[in-house]
Amino acid sequence: MSSQSEDGDCTERGAHPTHVDFALAGDDGCIAQARDQATGFLTRLRDKHGLDVSPYTVGMTQLIVSELVTNALKYAPGPVLMELRVTGPRVEIVVRDSNPIMPSAHPTDPDRVGRHGLEIVRAVAQDLDIQRQPVGKRVTARIALSGVPAAGTADRDAR
Repeated sequence: MSSQSEDGDCTERGAHPTHVDFALAGDDGCIAQARDQATGFLTRLRDKHGLDVSPYTVGMTQLIVSELVTNALKYAPGPVLMELRVTGPRVEIVVRDSNPIMPSAHPTDPDRVGRHGLEIVRAVAQDLDIQRQPVGKRVTARIALSGVPAAGTADRDAR
């Protein structure tokens, strides 16, 4: 299954009931489209495949997608790939880019404007995994598919 947006910058590369991936190319409109694609993916899982997808999961997935795609488009040259997939009781948001520099959270600074994306993702994801790839890196965030995760159960260490 393949489709392309009106502006041609975001292309759905493949789809399966529990997995979808997209190529995103440098346009800020792709951030909104990536969020919309995430919402559509989770809605299809719920409505067509009967999976229990909570409103919390939809909102937090949109937030994670927005932060990860924004960072990738801002700091990496070339295309960005996004995958959404269900693995057991969780949804995985995977963003790949061509920048080999590993992201790091900045120390807390109430005067800092911006650059909070990784902090936000760590705060809401159950798990965050960052791995260097032969070209660039892969950032994977995981969140519960249904319900609201209990406080203190998240593994937030980036690898």
